[in-house]
Amino acid sequence: MLTGAGIAGVALGFGAQWLVRDLISGFFLILEDQVRVGDGVVINGQGGSVEAINLRTIVLRDVEGAVHIFPAGGIITLANKTRDFAYALVDLAVDFQTDSDRVVQVLRDTAAKLQQDPAFADGILEPLEVLGIEGFRDGQVMIRSRLKTLPQRQAEIGRELRRRVQVCARRGRRRPAASRPAHRPDPRRTEKDGATKVAPYDCHDCPTTAYCRRAELQFGRTIPHRV
Repeated sequence: MLTGAGIAGVALGFGAQWLVRDLISGFFLILEDQVRVGDGVVINGQGGSVEAINLRTIVLRDVEGAVHIFPAGGIITLANKTRDFAYALVDLAVDFQTDSDRVVQVLRDTAAKLQQDPAFADGILEPLEVLGIEGFRDGQVMIRSRLKTLPQRQAEIGRELRRRVQVCARRGRRRPAASRPAHRPDPRRTEKDGATKVAPYDCHDCPTTAYCRRAELQFGRTIPHRV
């Protein structure tokens, strides 16, 4: 019995130690106003919205709806994303041959229009800040920019900015509405080494039949007609 009582005493001692640590940590967490209910935070690498703050625990709910409960004494790192202001971070991957200055201008123009939209104007604190080229990956250039927003508005505004940039890019790739004669193969055929080859396409928009003027304007380089 004495042995059992000794083991129980040691267990209670360790349990009390952890309990006291959680209570003290929770007390200072509340006293220093480090987080509040509704804040978007990342605790020990887990992100979510604060649902409850107790003296011993803090409760998070992530984007999938799962609830995470952290003992206050077990919190190693805590990042609060909803203090004073936030940034909507936008990383744009473009082709290596693309003019990055033009891309930056499109980003600035799109963000300026977004800032004038009554639905988003109250949540944007400053004009778009272009941080520059972040790196290279798989033949693409990564251009990073950010918008300073009110707390808890960064995700909404960031998504809308990305959507508008994507719409702008699609419009830029669209062909002009004016009707032009389509490329049609020249019915004449040439014989060489016994093989029959189709002659270059006869395009009425091009000064010659060897190269396509329309493709040159679109891609910025001389491109032969497809055979």
